[in-house]
Amino acid sequence: MILKIACLSLYFLTTVFDQASAQNSNYLNNKAPLKQNPYIELPLGAIKPQGWLKEQLIRQKTGATGQLDELYPIVMGERNGWLGGDGDVWERGPYWIDGLLPLAYLLDDKALKDKAQKWIEWSIKNQDPSGYFGPIPPAVDPPKEEGLQRDRARDWWPKMVMLKVLQQYYGATKDKRVIDLMTRYFKYQLAQLPTTKIDHWSWWGAQRAGDNLLVVYWLYNITGDKFLLDLGQLIHKQSFDWTGTLQKTTLFEGVFGMHGVNVAQGIKEPLIYYQQQPDQKYYDATHNGFKNLKLFHGQPQGLYGADEWLHGKSATQGSELCTAVEMMYSLENMLQITGDRSFADHIEKIAFNALPTQTTDDYMTRQYYQQPNQVMVTRHKRNFLTDYNGTEQVFGILSGFPCCTANMHQGWPKFAQNLWYASADGGVAAMLYAPSSVTLHVADHQSVTINETTNYPFSDQIQFTISTTKSVGFPFKLRIPGWCQSPSIKVNGQAVRLDTANSVATISRSWKNGDKVELSLPMTISRTKWQENAIAVERGPLLYALKIEEEWKKVKNEDRYGEYYEIRPLSPWNYGILHVKDEEVAQRFKVAVKPTIAAYPWTLKDAPIEIKVPAKTLDHWQLYQEAAGPLPYSIQGTTRKQPLKEITLIPYGCTTLRITEFPEVR
Repeated sequence: MILKIACLSLYFLTTVFDQASAQNSNYLNNKAPLKQNPYIELPLGAIKPQGWLKEQLIRQKTGATGQLDELYPIVMGERNGWLGGDGDVWERGPYWIDGLLPLAYLLDDKALKDKAQKWIEWSIKNQDPSGYFGPIPPAVDPPKEEGLQRDRARDWWPKMVMLKVLQQYYGATKDKRVIDLMTRYFKYQLAQLPTTKIDHWSWWGAQRAGDNLLVVYWLYNITGDKFLLDLGQLIHKQSFDWTGTLQKTTLFEGVFGMHGVNVAQGIKEPLIYYQQQPDQKYYDATHNGFKNLKLFHGQPQGLYGADEWLHGKSATQGSELCTAVEMMYSLENMLQITGDRSFADHIEKIAFNALPTQTTDDYMTRQYYQQPNQVMVTRHKRNFLTDYNGTEQVFGILSGFPCCTANMHQGWPKFAQNLWYASADGGVAAMLYAPSSVTLHVADHQSVTINETTNYPFSDQIQFTISTTKSVGFPFKLRIPGWCQSPSIKVNGQAVRLDTANSVATISRSWKNGDKVELSLPMTISRTKWQENAIAVERGPLLYALKIEEEWKKVKNEDRYGEYYEIRPLSPWNYGILHVKDEEVAQRFKVAVKPTIAAYPWTLKDAPIEIKVPAKTLDHWQLYQEAAGPLPYSIQGTTRKQPLKEITLIPYGCTTLRITEFPEVR
């Protein structure tokens, strides 16, 4: 049998997606005149998480995602305005359902579906004849009530979140009432926005208008209603000028210039609009924005210092949980539009490092800000611009600010939903990797199932098994991560030629039942440079951090922040890693991989991989405001006479306390 492999780079600057050759009659790509996209999201429910990822989603179900109405009843209970009540009318209710609904359909869980359905039904059944939907504002502004956001019921911004919910619901159910509601609402928007602009009720609407725009285009692809393109132009015009902002460095050079979560949400707006106006400047602006964000504020876990406003790249600056999940969602949309591998690499960097560490193992509590160098989690005043009486770091339901309590739930479900795509040429694309299976139509409406067996990101081996009732030809696309220097692919045990310079391998052949594809992504240790010339240790998609023994203490607290957990270190943390030459890293940094991984691997105890590294104690590096003091510069020479020690690094996502950015020592 002759195997043919064609390697295709979908990086925009080298290959522009060919609209004329795109053929996928199974799934709805962009309708002209919108630009065709290389990847198409699959219906909710087509992808089935397995292994550790399924366990993660189950913990969400049994944790806060599945019972937030009981844990946070003042906002998520029957008084919520999105259920017709007189309570909270703003973003938090829709935020919760934006994670609860995809979780319910990924797990095919009736109880979770029923919880989400109440919110869906109220929105659909209570739409105003004008087209307006959502909480009904009273004739007189309601009195303020602690813990509730009862004003700005007409604000455009929270509607954008509920539009995302309804979009997902339609993908899972094809409930035509969603199309009717959106059509009426978007006509209402088109009529109202000229006089009541998108930032009229709050600035959040203009900052986050990309979320509105993406649903407008989604509906256009279903109905073909031309007025939606006019609305798209109007929303883009009234949006905050993300294109101009990202083209410049001005607002990223300093601190306190931009809100961190707005950046995570807004950074996708130029590429969302790019579908309607495919000008290279939108693509270039986005990449320039990412470059400068990393340069001035970047942190090694894929996020940036923003507590809550951009605050530099110090290893002890905070990064908000909402930033992590919103940046992932933005990157997922940008990946579908462009096919740019760097967006997929960035998604995995956040998902496999930042996301698991910011919630407890039972998914019952969360941390508002995380730090790369985080050696004590206590209620204390730290160097955060926006603080909440010192509760920003402790793990609780309401510590910090409760937006993250509502918004954290979308991260893992939407990651799972974006593991697989239909490709525009009638095939399938695996662009993110985790244990899962997918059932979809390829070629001429032929149904296939592909099972992905792997312990990735803890293992570099991924196996795909094809299930089909008859032989069918289609292209199977596999992302080659940017960090991988020597990937290899086998089909039914036979190696195939692979051009490692390209970012997506496309295997085009006739597939039969039982065919197997083996993808090997060897992981090597790399060291990246950060503040004060410190280093971070990475291996494949995982960032590594010092393993610190922990003491957890539950604090009975009666103010508005509720009960929370504090964590203190039981082992030293003030180490510098020995400076070694690049060619000596493989010898001096010793990797140990466990033969099996736990069902839930993101814990200190069950960390699947350890890296032993030579280090020395830095006695002058001590606590400051119950945080790691400022980083000593590298390379430290005062430790020459001190004895070497061997310290243990584990995946960042398995830690709560940690050092991630290490000074180097002689």
